[in-house]
Amino acid sequence: MNVRIIITGGTFDKEYNELNGHLFFRQTHLPEMLNLGRCKLPVKITNLMMLDSLEMTQKHRQNILNACRKCREDRILITHGTDTMVETAHLLGKSIVDKTIVLTGAMVPYKFGSSDGLFNLGSALAFAQSLPRGVYITMNGKLFHWNNVRKNRQKGEFEDVVAD
Repeated sequence: MNVRIIITGGTFDKEYNELNGHLFFRQTHLPEMLNLGRCKLPVKITNLMMLDSLEMTQKHRQNILNACRKCREDRILITHGTDTMVETAHLLGKSIVDKTIVLTGAMVPYKFGSSDGLFNLGSALAFAQSLPRGVYITMNGKLFHWNNVRKNRQKGEFEDVVAD
């Protein structure tokens, strides 16, 4: 079973400029992360865009939707910025019913060393292989259905829309 990984940017792939303190994109860290995690799962990587999700427009989201529709694999993992991940999940959830799509990201850039990205990537790969068809978000060991999730900016974590 192949899993398609679609890269869209987000904190996952940001670098830190020590001179000016800005975060920026150079190239994806996904191959390095898969190697570090000793991933043996056959994956195919599509680097669709390197974008902060706050800069993402409906056209960008449509490009993500089109990429999901076009890929042969029915198991898809999307790396995405956390600020607008829910909006993208909603578009995908309303549009695609014949694939399993899992979105994940990181609250701290992978290159910082204290990132949640590697853990989130491993979780997302496992969920992409095991969940039924549908669209999901996974962050920090938690799994959410696309229509029952929000980012709680005060807590800095994702949660169910309806509290347990």
